[in-house]
Amino acid sequence: MIMRKLFTLFVAAALILSCSAPATEEQKEQTSVSEEVAQDSTETVLLNPNRATGEELGAIEAIGDSAAVIIVANRPYLDMTSFHNQLVELIGEVDEELVYNQVFVPINLNTAAEEEFKFVPGVGDKMAHEFEEYRPYTKVEQFRREIGKYVDEAEVARYENFVFVPFDLNTASDEEFLSIPGVGDKMLYEFKEYRPYTSLEQFRREIGKYVSQDEFALYERYVQIIED
Repeated sequence: MIMRKLFTLFVAAALILSCSAPATEEQKEQTSVSEEVAQDSTETVLLNPNRATGEELGAIEAIGDSAAVIIVANRPYLDMTSFHNQLVELIGEVDEELVYNQVFVPINLNTAAEEEFKFVPGVGDKMAHEFEEYRPYTKVEQFRREIGKYVDEAEVARYENFVFVPFDLNTASDEEFLSIPGVGDKMLYEFKEYRPYTSLEQFRREIGKYVSQDEFALYERYVQIIED
């Protein structure tokens, strides 16, 4: 009996020591890799040049403070092409892979030219063609499903940072409306207040009571009316 108790205590002590022992080099390496993967999976926050402050834009090394002042003064940019052209005018050649992973005008999947899709870092001729191939998109879920045939889920999620599908004004959820840059609770209320919309002209007339023409133009990019 005594020997059995001593043996049990010995086993328990060995287990405790093994748990508290310093990690081996292999264990450290595995932990390091796991942390790296977690860090890489963190979403990159893209600045929208129509919403970012001059200070935020100026902090991008390739842009700088003086160019940022002009970018802000010349807003709005209603598509990525117009923003790209402004950058080229201000700073010359643009390192698209570097700059457009930091600041970007979201692209309308249903109206953008194929060339515009290639501003998305990592998108070449083939993928730009696939983006266009499945038009018209009615929901972002459709984009996920179709483009998911060519790349993995993580890459599709990355693409979604750069593109959007306009919402139906009459059926859009609160979450969808609030995803429009610059829309908060007040404008959410106004967007819903005038439902049902029968035309975009009605939307322009009603929402134009509350915001400037430039501000309205930024909202209008994200909405449409889908007829039954």
